[in-house]
Amino acid sequence: MIVERVIQEAQPYLEGIKIKDAVIGISLIGLELSSNHIGVSYVLRENLKSGCSIFPYVQDIIDKDSLEIAEWALTGQDDLQRSIGVAVLTAASHALPLVDVDTSIYPFSVEVASEDNVCLIGYIPQVANMFNGMVKNVFIFDRGVSQKGGIVGKVLPEEEQKDILPKCEIVFLSGTTVINHSIEELLSLCTNAREIVLIGASTPMFPNAFVGTGVTVLAGSWWDEAKKDKIFRNISLAGGISQISKLAIKKNIRV
Repeated sequence: MIVERVIQEAQPYLEGIKIKDAVIGISLIGLELSSNHIGVSYVLRENLKSGCSIFPYVQDIIDKDSLEIAEWALTGQDDLQRSIGVAVLTAASHALPLVDVDTSIYPFSVEVASEDNVCLIGYIPQVANMFNGMVKNVFIFDRGVSQKGGIVGKVLPEEEQKDILPKCEIVFLSGTTVINHSIEELLSLCTNAREIVLIGASTPMFPNAFVGTGVTVLAGSWWDEAKKDKIFRNISLAGGISQISKLAIKKNIRV
C-alpha cells in the first residue's frame, strides 16, 4: 500500500521524536512533534461511531513515540485513528528539503488544454473554480457529500466515478484518500490521466513514496510553527481549512 511506503520514507524523520501536543477538532486534527513541526489532517467524520468516550486511544498519544502513532495511518481501526497517523506524517515531512515547482503559469504546475477533462475527488471549490472556462469539463465527487448531503448539483453520485475517471486527463485526489485507504482503487481508474495531483492538508509530502503510482504532483501544506497556538485554537473551535489556510506554507512538489 502507498501508505506503507509513506511510513517507510518518514521513518528516519520520526526516530527519537515524540508527540508533543495535539488537538482533535470536528473538521481537522492538529499535531505537534517534539521537533516542533506541526501536522494537520482532515477528520473524515461521516463514518465515525456515535456515542461518548468512544475514542480512548486519543487520550494516550501525548509523549508517545511518533513513529508508533504514524503507523496508525496504516493500522488504525477507524478514520479518526488513521487521520491522527496521517497528521504525524504531514508533520514529519517538514524535515525534508523539498523544492517547489513553478506554479506561476499553470495551477499546481499542471499544464491544461481546452479539450481536457478534469476530475476532483473531494470537493475543493477554489480548485474547481480555477479550471472553469479553461477545460472541457470539470467533474466533482465527494464521498462525504454523497453520504450526508450538501452541495446539490455540483457533486456527482459516487457510483459514476468508475465511468468518468478513465476519461479524465487531469485528476485531483484529496489527501483524505490516504486516510480511508481508497487511493489505490482510485488510481487504478485513472487510466487516461497525464497528471494526478494529491492535494490538501492530509497529503503526506514524501515524493519518493509515490514514484510509480501515477501521482505526479503533491500539493500539500507545511505549517508555521510560530503560529501553532492560533492554528490549534482555530481547530479546537471547529475551524476548517478556510480558517487556517492563511497560516499554511503551501507546497507543490513534483514526484
